[in-house]
Amino acid sequence: MAFQSLYIIFAHENSRLKDNTMTIRRTTILLLYLLLYTCAQGANDILPDDTATWTGRMQRRLDSLVNLPLFRTTQVGLYVRDLTTGRDLVSVNRHQRMRPASNQKVVTAVAALHCLGAKHCYRTQMWLTGQVCDSVLQGNVCVVGGMDPLLSQGEVMRMAEALHEAGIDSIAGNICLDLTMKNSDDWGWGWCWDDDMTPLRPLLVDKKDRFTSELLGDMAHVGIRGDYGSRVTQGECPQEGRLFCEVTHTVEQALQRMMKRSDNYYAESMFYLLGVQGGRKRVGRKECASEVERVIRAVGLNPADYQVADGSGVSLYNYVSPELLVRLLEHAWRTERIRQALYPSLPIAGVDGTLEKRMRRTAAEGNVHAKTGTVAGVSSLSGYATSPEGHILCFSIINQGIPSAQLGRDWQDKVCEVLCSKL
Repeated sequence: MAFQSLYIIFAHENSRLKDNTMTIRRTTILLLYLLLYTCAQGANDILPDDTATWTGRMQRRLDSLVNLPLFRTTQVGLYVRDLTTGRDLVSVNRHQRMRPASNQKVVTAVAALHCLGAKHCYRTQMWLTGQVCDSVLQGNVCVVGGMDPLLSQGEVMRMAEALHEAGIDSIAGNICLDLTMKNSDDWGWGWCWDDDMTPLRPLLVDKKDRFTSELLGDMAHVGIRGDYGSRVTQGECPQEGRLFCEVTHTVEQALQRMMKRSDNYYAESMFYLLGVQGGRKRVGRKECASEVERVIRAVGLNPADYQVADGSGVSLYNYVSPELLVRLLEHAWRTERIRQALYPSLPIAGVDGTLEKRMRRTAAEGNVHAKTGTVAGVSSLSGYATSPEGHILCFSIINQGIPSAQLGRDWQDKVCEVLCSKL
């Protein structure tokens, strides 16, 4: 009705005052108003289809969910795209900048798989200087941290065992820790003072800052004599050193815990792994974010429309949109090498990860593979759903300004049940 009324006004004005300069101004204003009105209508569109089809019935059901009283005081972003047909099915505030919570991990994961690949490795390296004479290393042991979230106590023990097996019973020099992979910031940009977070350090063992004590204790255990506590230093590994041994884990291995269990340190380590491309050292957030922004451009969007504050979604300063998340997920799905690593890492509704207890005994159980997200006031869910027609649907849901995360989760579950039901 609004469209028709505006058209009638426009026609009347144009015929009555055809030669008047004022008419040109009025009609121009009316046309601009009409354009803005139609654009606004298109911004929040359930894209209605024939209700005789599954798509049409699904859209009608989602339209009723979007108009619940919950959204009088809270915000929602919802975007659903059928990857099988290439059609947009649902679009509500899809361009809106919103806080992603742990859906930021989707951004980090796709960026890492795009730029680095699933087989790219985290590396914790041990270098030696000097020669071994009479079972004494006449030089230093240097350990280069690679921010490997999977580095374990057992692997540190194997480093000590390797030294002993090489005929080293004591060390004349120092134990040097090279932590120059990243800057000295332990805290992410925009993290809150009361966030319970693992410090962002490049040489942790089982996510704890105890590498030095573990290594020295293991050296003593295998029979390397000496008191090295006062000879532990920090600095850059000397160029004359030689690589002695290293521990590696792949991006694909780290993805499992990062996505299934929403582990924040794993996500931050992957974020910084992006930043050190090209041999950069002492990297900070900006270098890491610039790599993510390259991927945003690659999927056809403008990085200036978003803000990448960290890799995990803990920061209050992250801003994405449902459109960005769906674009990244679609890119991942259509790029086989990315899909093969990302899809198995996503929690499965009613089966495992952070979705293990959600959507059980519904049509969505086993048919939704998606990343959850929760911070104060925000709940999110982005991933893939299989429709009853066997189509792969890509979706992103962000609830913002909600008084409890459970309200968001319950609503998201209802949306997913609709996407997977025969209706």
